[in-house]
Amino acid sequence: MAMELPVILIATIGIAGGAGYLLDRWLHTSPLLTLILGFLGFGAGVWDVIRRLTRAEKTDGGANGGG
Repeated sequence: MAMELPVILIATIGIAGGAGYLLDRWLHTSPLLTLILGFLGFGAGVWDVIRRLTRAEKTDGGANGGG
């Protein structure tokens, strides 16, 4: 799981930013959509990482080094 979480975060930013880049090229709105969708991708990645961590903590019972 430790190797999965950074990949998820980077993938969501890359996919959303890439979609924004392609939309920018198509609509001629230079960096606007790339930035907006990149930030949304970052938010979605952070949301998914937190969701996965809380789900793992509930199933483990917090036994994996809680502090």
